[in-house]
Amino acid sequence: MTVPAFRAPKGTFDLVPPRGEAMLAVRDTLAAPLRSAGYGYVETPSFEETTLFARGVGESTDIVTKEMYSFTTRGGDDVTLRPEGTAPVLRAVLENGLHRGALPVKLWYSGSYYRYERPQKGRYRHFSQVGAEILGTEDPASDAELIVLAVDAYRALGLTGVRVLLNSLGSHESRPAYRAALQEYLRGLDLDEETARRVEINPLRVLDDKRPEIQKALASAPIITDFLSPSDRAHHDTVRSLLTSAGVDFEDDPRLVRGLDYYTRTLFEFVHDGLGSQSAVGGGGRYDGLSELIGGPALPGVGWALGADRTLLAMEAEGLPLPGVTGVQVFAVPLGDEAAAWAFGLVTQLRRAGVAADFATGGRGLKGAMKAADRSGAKYAVVVGARDLAEGVAQVKDLATGEQQAISLNGLVTHLQRLV
Repeated sequence: MTVPAFRAPKGTFDLVPPRGEAMLAVRDTLAAPLRSAGYGYVETPSFEETTLFARGVGESTDIVTKEMYSFTTRGGDDVTLRPEGTAPVLRAVLENGLHRGALPVKLWYSGSYYRYERPQKGRYRHFSQVGAEILGTEDPASDAELIVLAVDAYRALGLTGVRVLLNSLGSHESRPAYRAALQEYLRGLDLDEETARRVEINPLRVLDDKRPEIQKALASAPIITDFLSPSDRAHHDTVRSLLTSAGVDFEDDPRLVRGLDYYTRTLFEFVHDGLGSQSAVGGGGRYDGLSELIGGPALPGVGWALGADRTLLAMEAEGLPLPGVTGVQVFAVPLGDEAAAWAFGLVTQLRRAGVAADFATGGRGLKGAMKAADRSGAKYAVVVGARDLAEGVAQVKDLATGEQQAISLNGLVTHLQRLV
């Protein structure tokens, strides 16, 4: 076996059939509830100015300090492959003036994202997400709406093991008192130098530390929900009430944080226990101060990103059949040059009529062509030779039962449409 000269970069992967088709179907299903709810599609460049992420995501986050693919262009610009989608989408909204129109602005997007991480199952350096954002409103109904839409998408894929974790990080009214209490607690722990430094910069980042010894030390740490202001409490309670009324089960997780600094108030994560340590299949939250951080006007927002890669893994963990295209329905088997030209025309007509069709090429004999028909997954084969053409018929064979009948060429396309 020849060893290829080049391979996909470490921590990345190729999507090839049939998994590639399954991934497309997963992304389409995750996006379907958004499209039916009036969200418009937005697409941003794969790279942005590095400072957009440094300001928006947060200087103290692992994403900014350890995981970004940053480089200087030939023109001297410092750019970064996008590690997440919210900051670029908000930048696009501000640059294109969408916030000056009717509010709220509801958008969805899909694409590839990049983080330099230690590769492991469910965590790659190149990954695919479907995301959604609502900008221009502080209404807790928007928070609940996004969670419901995500749950509906997972249900549409047949997933039953996705759990919703919910928390509130409070706003500027609640955070200072909680930050002070958390810092006081953390300063009393025996922490390594890097973690101790993080306590002073952003103590909430310590809560996101997955090391067992850190999690054990945090067992008695103060929780944010004990510090919520009346307005933050009311906001959180409304979100919880709306989710309950929509039939969405959730688990209150007062220690839930995510690896981005811009979150305020509502925070949520979708997890699947079948994925092991990398259990999150999606998540998001509210980010009411992000616009000001990147130089824009006050523009509250809430959003989420759902991982297509991990969603596919979750489906496999539940033993669900992977979605995909229906595949070829009709396969033409021409015998001879004259029949090959005719088969090309038949396949073209079938495709234009909405029937998925393919045909044998390369002058294969009957045996080889029928093997190709079986491999295609087609339900029916259309076998035709010079004698059939002279008689004005084609042989339509049911590949499951082996039954075969001669059909007039004039009515062949209509007949096949009815069959499939």
